[in-house]
Amino acid sequence: METIPFEIRVLAWSGLLAAGQLVLLAVYANLQLGPQYLASARDEPRQITGMAARLQRAFQNQIEGLVLFSAAAVAVTFSGTSAAMTEACALAYIVARVVYVPLYWFGVPWLRTVVWAVGFFATVIMLASVVL
Repeated sequence: METIPFEIRVLAWSGLLAAGQLVLLAVYANLQLGPQYLASARDEPRQITGMAARLQRAFQNQIEGLVLFSAAAVAVTFSGTSAAMTEACALAYIVARVVYVPLYWFGVPWLRTVVWAVGFFATVIMLASVVL
C-alpha cells in the first residue's frame, strides 16, 4: 500500500480545520441569534456581530485559501513533484492557517496579515514548483 503524500494529508487537515471553524462559528452565531431564528427560514435577515462575525470572516478566508491550497496539493501530487520544499510549504500553510484563526477571532491586526501572507505565499510556491 502506498503512503499518502504529505501535501494531501495537509489538505485533509485543512478540511478538518475548516469544519472545526464552521462548528465554532455555528456555536457563536447560535448564542447571538438564537436557535429559534437559526432553525427558521430566515426570511428576515439578521447580521451577526463582534466575535461571531470575526469567526465568520475567518471561516470565509479559510475556504478561499483552501481552494488555492487544494489546487496546489493536487497539482504537486499528480505531477509527482512532491519534494522537501513542497512539504515544507504545506506545513507552513497549515501552521499559518491554525495560527490565523485565533488572531482573527480576537481581532489582532497586522500580525494576522503577516500570518495570512505566510500561508498564501507557501501555496503560491507550491503551485509555481509544478509549472516552473
